[in-house]
Amino acid sequence: MASPSVDLENVPSADLMTELLRRMKCATKPDKRVILIGPPGSGKGTQSPIIKDEYCLCHLATGDMLRAAVSAKTPLGIKAKEAMDKGELVSDDLVVGIIDEAMKKPSCQKGFILDGFPRTVVQAKKLDEMLANQGTKVDMVLNFAIDDTVLEERITGRWIHPSSGRTYHSKFAPPKVPGVDDVTGEPLTQRKDDTAAVLKSRLEAFHRQTQPVIAYYAQKGVVKNISAEKPPQEVTSEVQKALSS
Repeated sequence: MASPSVDLENVPSADLMTELLRRMKCATKPDKRVILIGPPGSGKGTQSPIIKDEYCLCHLATGDMLRAAVSAKTPLGIKAKEAMDKGELVSDDLVVGIIDEAMKKPSCQKGFILDGFPRTVVQAKKLDEMLANQGTKVDMVLNFAIDDTVLEERITGRWIHPSSGRTYHSKFAPPKVPGVDDVTGEPLTQRKDDTAAVLKSRLEAFHRQTQPVIAYYAQKGVVKNISAEKPPQEVTSEVQKALSS
């Protein structure tokens, strides 16, 4: 099947040059297959775009990929939707299949960052099996290690201005007037899952299910621990040091 022609004539030269320079830079980067593991609020979401751009990797967030497969009505997406409509969890095999599909995209040529998967040792084994079939493997697991008490302070202090998305933190970035947006003066709200009770149950699930995944990959010698309680810039340099080792 012939690939659809792309009309490059109408793409601004600056955009073409930017993409060309990006691809030339990417050509010199080593391939990497990286998994980010850490509890909610540990900063994975802050660091993944930086890693993605620096190493020219594709970012595979399983929740987003599932939604994309469902809306694109791929065969796996249709199966996933059937499970979701019944209120069932999407099976591990289906999720691994969707990751397998996503990895064939040109943007994943240099490798990937996996975020939100694997959450259990069973999933990790299935992922390793699928990668082995492709002749590759996980190169590194970045473990965003952080104390639960630090997370509680981080997460329960978050406040949001709903209409603009501006975020504040009662300790680290407080609004000028407590509970009020700096720009509009409108009241700030908290996300439903930014409460101590919700965090506690999410952390319990993380320690129960996902902690063993770290031990599983540690046996393979691919885990690097990141001190995730540090300020974001320091975490970034730790991540870069780990990835360049």
